[in-house]
Amino acid sequence: MNFKTEQENFWAGDFGNEYVVRNSDPNSIAQRTAVFSKILSRTKDVNSFLEFGSNIGLNLIALRNLIPSCSLSAIEINSKAIEVLKNIPDTKIFEGSFLNFSSNELGKHDLTFTSGVLIHVNPGKLREVYSKLYECSNKYILVIEYYNPKPVEVNYRGNSERLFKRDFAGEILDLYPDLELVDYGFQYHRDNNFPMDDLTWFLLKKNK
Repeated sequence: MNFKTEQENFWAGDFGNEYVVRNSDPNSIAQRTAVFSKILSRTKDVNSFLEFGSNIGLNLIALRNLIPSCSLSAIEINSKAIEVLKNIPDTKIFEGSFLNFSSNELGKHDLTFTSGVLIHVNPGKLREVYSKLYECSNKYILVIEYYNPKPVEVNYRGNSERLFKRDFAGEILDLYPDLELVDYGFQYHRDNNFPMDDLTWFLLKKNK
């Protein structure tokens, strides 16, 4: 498959395969369900979700736990992850990079989101991803990522140019004036009940 960036090849290949094995703990579904419960409490009439970079679908399973009748769609680049993802019933899947994804492929959804994915995107391609998150959303956009007030690169398991922190939500808000910040939160890695990897979430809403 033809990819546009080194980062895409990285996640489609062996490292992405290893990530699937490393991050398959079903216990993390409880953690994700708890976080999404907080987030969804700040929304209204949300019944369809599109995840950019879903891996094996643990976030989608958490959402289905909370809203059993919801419609789920996923974009995933790694073929090994997709084989697992296909086990989630009634889930539409786009197999490939979201940089090759057209916003009309899976239709519009009440909420589009990323979780630990924008941090791995080539910074020069972020605006393109922001555009697709925006175009595919009817109501809400959610980003769950590592936050930093200014762009910074972090060495990722011995690899350079594979993890970037920045204010993703702020950049999206600046690009689209009709968006408003609904809420935000932080999930600490030492949380007593539902620890996660120091992720910060931002919920944005369309006002048109």
